[in-house]
Amino acid sequence: MVLKPEPIFAAVDDLRRSDSRVILLSPRGRSYGQDEAWRLSREKHLILICGHYEGVDERVREKLIDEEISVGDYVLTNGALPALIVVDSVVRLIPGVLGCAHSNREESFSSGLLEYPQYTRPAEFRGMKVPEVLLSGNHGEVARWRRERAWELTKARRPDLLPDVPAETDISLGPPGQS
Repeated sequence: MVLKPEPIFAAVDDLRRSDSRVILLSPRGRSYGQDEAWRLSREKHLILICGHYEGVDERVREKLIDEEISVGDYVLTNGALPALIVVDSVVRLIPGVLGCAHSNREESFSSGLLEYPQYTRPAEFRGMKVPEVLLSGNHGEVARWRRERAWELTKARRPDLLPDVPAETDISLGPPGQS
């Protein structure tokens, strides 16, 4: 099944504004990642088109869309889940959406590293203890511990992320221009 062009053109015609960016979710698209989420979070108006089964009529690609995005190298029955991924990852980067304005700056991929381990209370649970430095109240040492753990985790689990990230990266900063 391929979606016909008429309803898609009609929907975009009704929704499009001068500042719209029309995106087709498609395996043919550019790989989607955190940098793309940051870029899209600065757009004023997004229109996401979701194919179904075999996708959309090629005339939609040729005349309506500004870009295609792929959320991974696998096949789904439709573009609804990829659209939700894009919406969720973009909306949370819009100022005011999260409770703390800087909370998205220390997350995985925001600095090129995976996020450091997180702990809550109690300080000891079933013989497992929260690292002492996190209980110390020394903010500088806590920040250093977080950077080191983020680097170690990334090196162990996603070394493909490291070539562009120096060991002294300050994980409290977001992508370039977002500090």
